[in-house]
Amino acid sequence: MIKRLKLFFLLAITIIICCGISLILIETVTAKQPVISHPLTALTEAEIKTAVALIRKEKSLTDMAAFPLITLAEPDKQEVRNFTQGQSFERKAFLVVYERAQNKTYEGIVDLKTQKIASWQEKPHVQPAIFNSEYELARNVVKSDSRWQEAMKKRGITDFDQVQVSCWAAGILSQEEAATGGRLCRTLLFYRGERWNYYGSPIEGVIATVDLNKGTVTNFIDQGIVPISKENWNYDLQSLGKLLSPPKLLQILQPKGKSFQIQGNEVTWQGWKFRYVMHPRDGLVLYQVNCKDGGNVRPVLYRASLSEMVVPYGDPDPTWSFRNAFDVGEYNLGLLASTMELGKEIPQNGVLFDAVFANEEGEPYVMPGVVGIYERDNGILWKHYEYNTQRNDVRRDRQLVITITAAVDNYDYGINWIFHQDGTLEVENDLTGIVLVQGTEAETQPEDNFYGRLLAKNIFGVNHQHFFNYRLDMDVDGQANNVMEMNVASLPIGKNNPIGNAIVVKDTPLKTEKAAVRDLDIKHSREWMIANADKKNALGVAPAYMLMPGGNTVFFPVEGAKIRQKAEFATHHVWVTRYKPHELYAGGDYPNQAPPGKGLPEYIADDESLMGQDIVLWYTMGITHVPKPEDWPVMPVHKLGFKLSPRGFFSRNPAINLPE
Repeated sequence: MIKRLKLFFLLAITIIICCGISLILIETVTAKQPVISHPLTALTEAEIKTAVALIRKEKSLTDMAAFPLITLAEPDKQEVRNFTQGQSFERKAFLVVYERAQNKTYEGIVDLKTQKIASWQEKPHVQPAIFNSEYELARNVVKSDSRWQEAMKKRGITDFDQVQVSCWAAGILSQEEAATGGRLCRTLLFYRGERWNYYGSPIEGVIATVDLNKGTVTNFIDQGIVPISKENWNYDLQSLGKLLSPPKLLQILQPKGKSFQIQGNEVTWQGWKFRYVMHPRDGLVLYQVNCKDGGNVRPVLYRASLSEMVVPYGDPDPTWSFRNAFDVGEYNLGLLASTMELGKEIPQNGVLFDAVFANEEGEPYVMPGVVGIYERDNGILWKHYEYNTQRNDVRRDRQLVITITAAVDNYDYGINWIFHQDGTLEVENDLTGIVLVQGTEAETQPEDNFYGRLLAKNIFGVNHQHFFNYRLDMDVDGQANNVMEMNVASLPIGKNNPIGNAIVVKDTPLKTEKAAVRDLDIKHSREWMIANADKKNALGVAPAYMLMPGGNTVFFPVEGAKIRQKAEFATHHVWVTRYKPHELYAGGDYPNQAPPGKGLPEYIADDESLMGQDIVLWYTMGITHVPKPEDWPVMPVHKLGFKLSPRGFFSRNPAINLPE
């Protein structure tokens, strides 16, 4: 009997221990799964697998089917605005599927709760963004082409493995190319040799166009031999030799912890509250940007993101004139995000977050450390020194930055959203990386080549531009908004201005979509306000947020230029549209090989009223880059941005009551 009791006791203990271990294991696994507590939570790995499995099960996809894009199908805006914690909400995945064998593109929406396909449609005559396997496919096709091999041998290159082949979207198509409907890319060449920085050794004048469906070279250009730079442009410490004296150690410490709080994908800091998602195409997207004013939480933006960008090169040579990269829509900028490191891209006091993406096979993967959030000091926020009393009141300016970096072939971009304590939201783009250079015989600046500047012997930097368009779904104090243009002017000398010093300001409502296609005017200090249509502040003025442009330029391709027709969004600085959930991209949904007139020109064609509407502000900013030797071999960062600043939104300086 005692033995039986002992056995029973040991068995019971074993069961309890095993159950405890099982519970611990279950808790550990559960803890690793993202909590989907809000409609704007990014897709999880499990949800991506579910969506792809349903598509493969229900649709007869071939073995060559690819998934260039898988992301959250954004829920209805009103449902998100009305959502309260604990409510049920929809979960849907949006997928782009490309069938190479058929050269067909499909869009699908999968309901992840019912596990059914909610929508499936073919998108005729469009090409999705270039995806990963196509880069290797293009390289293999080109290197197998006899014309290409002969061109390399003429240049003394017999080891083809030493040639780096870079695959670019086809850009501007000829009529013949457009008529074929094929999926095309063009290949740029660089000689690697003993150097890992092959961008310093372009193989000039040789361009192959590849049909990615057929796996053939459809067009080949060889304009003759141009010298290849033999200099070593590696920039690792060993290659650079003698280094500059380093500055003394600078530490950024927050011994009492960080001032921001993060719950899921919601960030709270100094009165600001917003959500963020890493989108495979758009990159970093902000949602539901709200600002606290006393006891009230007031909306400013519903959704904000980089919509599109274009980089037109200014050399008319046929081996260069096609180079007009749409880095968001042709390459999926979000998927090109690079892993960052503390103390490098962001300071040591920052925090890094991963993102879940899907590869072209539809398999989810985690990209580590692609989103960074940190606080930084920015000098003086406000100050006044009173001479009579020697009273000195001053507050330091603290900013919150959420950032990503992306490497698009030779260029690197940083996208920074900066939150200020005075209610301002700022966008700052960092442009760096390696200039796309042209091989040349010249060793000194040629007098007859005005298309750029010599950077080093045999290396020429072609004039080009970078244009970024931001889509800003404004909800200033609510969805009913107006857009106003502010112009400042001088009065002529006369009765009302006897000594000529009068400065007047005029606010003009932009009532329709076509009327709201506008440009900067430095002569009139032109800015734009998004104002609430229903409310007035204590001074009887509508609370507003003002678009304050920073540096900018004009689009230089002339009227009639093919790239001007394709990138029409870049030909004006400001566009305003009435909100439609499917209108997300200034250059159209599928800019790769797209015909002209897509995107914003289509969105404003119906010229809808903007008065008292839910409106979307689109801002285009650009730089004109005339390269210089100091940009070589890696460009120092050039910054470009704009601000959204409160105007009559608060009753006073919202940072006046900050403690010292």
